[in-house]
Amino acid sequence: MVTDQFSLGVLVFFGFFWLICVGLIIASTVFWILMLIDVIQRKFAKDDDKITWILVVVLAGIIGALVYYFVVKKKDKKRK
Repeated sequence: MVTDQFSLGVLVFFGFFWLICVGLIIASTVFWILMLIDVIQRKFAKDDDKITWILVVVLAGIIGALVYYFVVKKKDKKRK
């Protein structure tokens, strides 16, 4: 009886854990795509800056998207 409850608890835990992981993967992929679109559409002072940021976001993945968000996008929001 105790092992049945334990195995059910473990199954429920891993079910929720799996859903949370899938949700985080989907959310981070959407965020990455949004930051890539923003880099492509944004007007930079120099064309080299645009190419550099595209490479950072594409090659570094979600880490590059986070860096871009905090360095470029968040600073731009403060100006408005």
